[in-house]
Amino acid sequence: MNPNRPTIIAGNWKMNGSRAANAALLDGIGQAWSALAHQAPSCQVLVCAPTVYLSQISEHIQSSVQIKSTSIAIHLGAQDVSTQSSGAYTGECAAGMLKEAGCSHVIVGHSERRQYHGETDTTVAAKAKAALAQGLQPIVCVGETLAQRDAGQAITVVSAQLKAVTDLLQTDAARIAVAYEPVWAIGTGRTASPEQAQEIHAALRNALTSARAAGVPILYGGSMNAANAQALLSQPDIDGGLIGGASLKPADFTQIISAAHALRAGPH
Repeated sequence: MNPNRPTIIAGNWKMNGSRAANAALLDGIGQAWSALAHQAPSCQVLVCAPTVYLSQISEHIQSSVQIKSTSIAIHLGAQDVSTQSSGAYTGECAAGMLKEAGCSHVIVGHSERRQYHGETDTTVAAKAKAALAQGLQPIVCVGETLAQRDAGQAITVVSAQLKAVTDLLQTDAARIAVAYEPVWAIGTGRTASPEQAQEIHAALRNALTSARAAGVPILYGGSMNAANAQALLSQPDIDGGLIGGASLKPADFTQIISAAHALRAGPH
């Protein structure tokens, strides 16, 4: 973790939640944080929720930032965005709509979108561009499958995925965030070792530097949890986490925030 780059701890709720569960989860995060510390974390905390709940969560966040004396501020992100700004695209959601719903960020190119919805590198790049046009920060996901890793192609794969985005965005590439999510480590309980993760993050950092976007934060998105967060976040090119299952557990999510806070606030 480098103090000169932003640190982001982002929860990806995926297709989970209900109005009651969302409120309880957000309140639980605030309460769990207040039990750990009473100062604002020195990292950005973000939750990415299903589209149908974004307005509810935005309203809840705005009304409860100071709930139970906690000083944790939670930002809101969406899990996907259309490449189009409006029109006959049934079921899609435009970046401007997400912005109006209270979002500041949006995930693009998550491996589940690539796998289940056939999203290509070109589509992901177009979504990142659409998000930036409305003032949203896209979290661009890249990652290799187990077969690609075993074939020694991991760096080649993630570099190509990122290049599609930076080539389209040009100078605007400096405004994105990136999440490295080894596909083989998502939802499987398997996690890349800190050394494996750092190797890919370092390659992505080199690619971003070449694209004149060296300051872009790179998050780790492969089953980060309360037990492994500190070891992963201690790596020099890991700037935060895109958290799946652990983000649905207030105590675990706040432990990850706490690890990031301690590393960022401590001596360097």
